[in-house]
Amino acid sequence: MIAFFSKYKLFFSVLILISIVIIYLFYNALKPKVVLPIYQPSMVNEELVDSSLHYVRKYHTIADFSLTNQNGKVITQENYKDKIYVADFFFTTCATICPIMTGNMAEIQMELLDDNDVMLLSHSVTPNIDSVAQLKRYADRKGVIDAKWNLVTGDKKQIYELARKSYLAVKTDGDGGPYDMIHTENFILVDKERRIRGFYDGTKKEDMEKLLGDIRILQAEYQAP
Repeated sequence: MIAFFSKYKLFFSVLILISIVIIYLFYNALKPKVVLPIYQPSMVNEELVDSSLHYVRKYHTIADFSLTNQNGKVITQENYKDKIYVADFFFTTCATICPIMTGNMAEIQMELLDDNDVMLLSHSVTPNIDSVAQLKRYADRKGVIDAKWNLVTGDKKQIYELARKSYLAVKTDGDGGPYDMIHTENFILVDKERRIRGFYDGTKKEDMEKLLGDIRILQAEYQAP
């Protein structure tokens, strides 16, 4: 028996190698691909969604916008065309969760610095305080890289409507009036079709790890044949 196997050693080695390759190919063909959900308003906690959208079950996308970044440049949805991006809401004078969120967003920025497929977008919820000059000082202090990350200010009602009706991120019915104030720890992952693909607690490191993993999953969707 030993002599027999010795005689056909090469044959059996090749056979085993081919078997391993076939098993691997079958495993990959049968293994379900991980795909991120496409969030619709009806899938999200009602407290985070404007009442006009509670029963929307499909076709939800981020609305068009026009805001101004830390360099005084007008930023619109066109700056994020064909990009995956992470959005959040903050204000520069916040002393509670915002510094943690900004620090975590800065780490995301560095992790994805050489990945031109992904950008970041932070909206000020106190645009009357967060002027372009104020945003620029904050950006410089926090290590914001202009080509990667826009901090935007602008019309308060537009920003609050985006938070409530587009990003589904804020527990308030405020419409952006002078006394309204929204505050949320949510980071929102948006795909190239402007659809929401994930929500993450911007104050938690474990959520940042999940966010980075989900970005890779999302990128794989676009690379699939």
